[in-house]
Amino acid sequence: MTLTALALPDHCEAGATGAVIPVDIAAAKATSAVVPVAETETLDLLAAIGRVLAMDVVASLNLPPFDASAMDGYAVKADAFAGQGPWRLKVTGRIAAGDTPAQSSEGSVRILTGAPVPQGFDTVVMQEKCRVDGDSIVIDQKQRSVQNVRIAGEDVRRGESLLEAGETLKPQHLALLAGQGMAGIAVRRKIRVGLISTGNELREPGQPIHPGQIFNSNRVMLRASLDACRWAEVLDFGIVPDTREAIAAALAGAATKCDAIITTGGVSAGEEDHVTWAVGSGGGMLDVMKVAMRPGKPVKVGKLGGALFLGLPGNPNATLVTFRMIALPALRRLSGLSHTAPTWTQAVADFTYEKRPDRTEFVPVCLGAAGSDGLSRVTMLGRGSSASLRAISRADGIALLPPGVDRVEPGMRVVFEAI
Repeated sequence: MTLTALALPDHCEAGATGAVIPVDIAAAKATSAVVPVAETETLDLLAAIGRVLAMDVVASLNLPPFDASAMDGYAVKADAFAGQGPWRLKVTGRIAAGDTPAQSSEGSVRILTGAPVPQGFDTVVMQEKCRVDGDSIVIDQKQRSVQNVRIAGEDVRRGESLLEAGETLKPQHLALLAGQGMAGIAVRRKIRVGLISTGNELREPGQPIHPGQIFNSNRVMLRASLDACRWAEVLDFGIVPDTREAIAAALAGAATKCDAIITTGGVSAGEEDHVTWAVGSGGGMLDVMKVAMRPGKPVKVGKLGGALFLGLPGNPNATLVTFRMIALPALRRLSGLSHTAPTWTQAVADFTYEKRPDRTEFVPVCLGAAGSDGLSRVTMLGRGSSASLRAISRADGIALLPPGVDRVEPGMRVVFEAI
């Protein structure tokens, strides 16, 4: 990413000039602007859920660690089934899960699910296929070796790669680590993300509101989105007035405490859009971008001090789209995650929509039933307004309508990201 030192014009000209770039290039600029945090910490397994794994994990134990019975029955030797049946075998012991392996070497051993198969025995006959007769069992069918036995190491072998650094730790990952006897794991430290809302018109929910003012929905949406990322810690700097000095001061303070700063509003080319100027006044380096996307054309990405700077538009739908498509991939990389891009799912459009062919559009959609091809049908919500709250509140996902397409019709293939 090429960063440019900012001049400080008399009025904000962000977005007034410069080339319009594709969405994927904008996202690449954002992710290439950061280096993953290097600091790590070791956490108990239950505290590590959702965190970013800081190390490759190699198995130190076989799983299962011993040959174990897969069901209740009788451990026997397959070579005992010579000639014609039925076969009568004396029961010489009993072993349950957690017991020390039986030492018996003849006949059969009563065995329960999860118990270690005694040495010298190589198969387990399920109890439904045995008839108990005094101190013996009678088996009518010949048994082959290794029936109903979980062989040591058949699930995991010592020395095998289990997990790779950069994965998000899920409950099933923690179960795997616990199965290896690990009580803790090294993870990357949480990244500190500063949130700054700009706009004289904004009030927080619950505050009195006057004509010309609106409630700050973006802050709630971004806080909730980031709080769902267990690898991020949010520092909320609240609402900052639309003045150069106030925004510059807020940015300067955030840059000393945060790994990344996200602002909403004030990044376009209006007379009250001062974010670009404020970044420059603090010595920031910025790639002033206009992105060929709707919603969210004005996006700013750069560095302020040691912090990644992400300037997002102020309209809610535009905030959501630019956060998910440009900001979030960069934050994932900053956290050390190996997978940073959105996850797209194939679907089929169940709507008609006309768009400009020279840009990518993102529209909120709801999912319908899958067709005979196995793909979900998606219906567009609203009319794509960047200020729409109702449409995004009802959405199951965001569909990507690519450049080069000027009309979407029912039956066309599309992709969407679940939200």
